[in-house]
Order: sequence, then structure tokens, then C-alpha cells
Amino acid sequence: MKNYIIRRLLQIIPVFLGILFILFFIVDRAPGGITSNIMDPKMTPELKAALKAKLDPDLPFYTKFWNWLVQAAQGNFGFSQKHYRPVLDVIKDNIGCTFALSLIAMIFSMLLGIPAGIVSATKQYSHLDNFLTVFSLIGLALPTFFLGLLLLKVFAVDLKWLPSFGLSDPKLANAPFLTRLGDYAYHLILPSLVLGLAETASFMRYTRSSMLEVIRSDYIRTARAKGLSEKVVIYKHAFRNAMIPIVTLIGFRIPGLISGAVMTETIFSLPGVGKLAVEATTTRNYPLLIGINAMLTLTTLVATLIADLLYAAVDPRIKYD
Repeated sequence: MKNYIIRRLLQIIPVFLGILFILFFIVDRAPGGITSNIMDPKMTPELKAALKAKLDPDLPFYTKFWNWLVQAAQGNFGFSQKHYRPVLDVIKDNIGCTFALSLIAMIFSMLLGIPAGIVSATKQYSHLDNFLTVFSLIGLALPTFFLGLLLLKVFAVDLKWLPSFGLSDPKLANAPFLTRLGDYAYHLILPSLVLGLAETASFMRYTRSSMLEVIRSDYIRTARAKGLSEKVVIYKHAFRNAMIPIVTLIGFRIPGLISGAVMTETIFSLPGVGKLAVEATTTRNYPLLIGINAMLTLTTLVATLIADLLYAAVDPRIKYD
């Protein structure tokens, strides 16, 4: 196991660098630059040229990438002109909201989607299976922005049960910690529901398909012939062998939740990395945009490694030598 982890970590390095190279190349070829939004139209051409030479020097692409890579290795991902702060500090201030939102949405989708998939598979072609199948198809087909606006209209505007935007109530800024924590959770209910419903549909469909394949196997019929209860057959034997596709889905959905938070955080005006990425794109804040995408890339690579390691925990037949 130790040797496998070392090999995978060594494989991650060139992949990570290759993705960063492509990302940096695309951003470098994008129109405008970090100076396009901060230049005063009344500035003289000489001052504009001097500002551009200082903030965005006309260097070859590979030189810019190497300089950025050297600085990033030292923890310096650039400077955000919009925020007047280092990129890493800006991301640190906003990653907490995105992490909490993604974690709650993931737990919600797994707790609801996986049991629903098991029930749907064990009661195939029943009315309950048809209902759950229709629900999953709607969840997969419904755009996030439309679902977010719909739930916002119903629960925040019409019923006034939940807040419509923001992460906290300004009136509770000086309240005790537990009060503020409860207020944060209260504001995250609706965004987490929006982000988690689509993931619930995905988990349900994957679980149902995997369970249907497993419960038709010979060893499941043998377990039933031995007189084992249906719960033992389904949850101890069938479900454990059906976990591998689900683990794969978990590994890929972790970074997907973070990137999917872009739309959710924008709709609900949450101070997270998703909303920050949208602002960085519209304002051409390229250092911040590169930093955010570098973080998402690393998250994706680490999540796939964790998923591979979980295979051995789910299936004892898998060995990493």
C-alpha cells in the first residue's frame, strides 16, 4: 500500500503540472489582462504603458509560466488587484463557505440517494421504483440555476421559511459562537438542498444500476438458498459488492460539488470560491482565476487517489502491492 501511494503521488505531479501549463496558456491568450480594469481612461499613454510594464510585463509565455511556478512552489500564487491582497489569502477567506456547502450537500445526497437506489433495485418495476426513477431523471435533467431560483421563490419569498441570500445575519455578528454557527447552518439549508438534489439523483441511479447487477449474481441466489434473511443478503453481501461504482462516483463528485457551487453561490450570494471564480472571470482577475483552478485541479487529483484507496477497503480482493 505504501509503495502504491508513493507511485500515485509521483504520477500526480506531472499531471498537475501539465494541467497548470494548459490552464496558464489559455489564460495568457485570453483578451485583456489584469491592468484592463484598473486603468483610468484619462491616463496618458505613457502612464498606461508604465503600469502595464509593471503589472503585466510583455514576456514570453514559458517565462511567465516558469516565474509563476517558482513563486507558487513558495506559496505565492500572485496578487489580486481587485482585493489588494495575495491570491492565497483571498482563497483562504472564501474556501470555508464552499467546503461547508459541498460537505453538507455530499452527506445529504449520499444519505438520501444510496438508500433510495437500494430500495429501487430491490423493488424493481414497482410503483415505488417508477416514482424514484422519475424523481432521479428530473433531478438529473433540471438545471441547477432553475432549481435554485424555484426553491428560492417558494421557501424564501413566498413561505419566508428560509433566508434568500448571504451566509449570516448581520445582526448576529457579535452573538455567541453557537448562535452564529446555527445561523450559518440556517443560511446553508437552501443552497445545500439545491446543490445536493442533483447529486442525490446521481447516487440513486448509480446505486440502482450496480445493485441490479449484483443481486442477479449466483452467489446472491446461493446466499438466499442458505436461508439467510433478505436484509443480510441485500445489505451485507449485495451492497458491499455494489459499492465500487459508488466509491468511484464519490471520488469524482467531490471536486464536482466544488465546481458546481459556482452557480449555487452566485444565486444565493454566498461568499465562497464559486462566486469568487465568477467575479474573477468577469473582472479578468487572472491571477485569482488561475489560483482557484489550481486548487480545483489538486482537489480532483487527490479525490481520485482517495477513491482508489477506498476500493481496497470495500473489496478485500483488491490488493495494492
